[in-house]
Amino acid sequence: MGEAERGESAPRVRVAFYCANKHQVMPSFAHEALVPEEWDCPRCGFPAGQDPDAPPAPPRTEPYKTHLAYVKERRTVADGQAILDEALEKLRANRAAVEAAIKANAN
Repeated sequence: MGEAERGESAPRVRVAFYCANKHQVMPSFAHEALVPEEWDCPRCGFPAGQDPDAPPAPPRTEPYKTHLAYVKERRTVADGQAILDEALEKLRANRAAVEAAIKANAN
């Protein structure tokens, strides 16, 4: 289809955006549209701003957390010690019961 079938295109304006990796992207917007302050860089995905000397900072990613790190967020050291003591007491009781059963069967 040509311009005659579609009608005239809306007036456009191209705006330069710059990301922290020094990439430049120039999307076009309708002349009367509001231009956003930030635009996602299509090359690296970082946010891009209109000031080439002060681009927006890249988003901070949280490092991978281990299971232990999540447990430490939920429990205090005293809670952990109490749980450990309880588990050790159960193990000792089970061991004593097994040793008693072995002695009873040996006699």
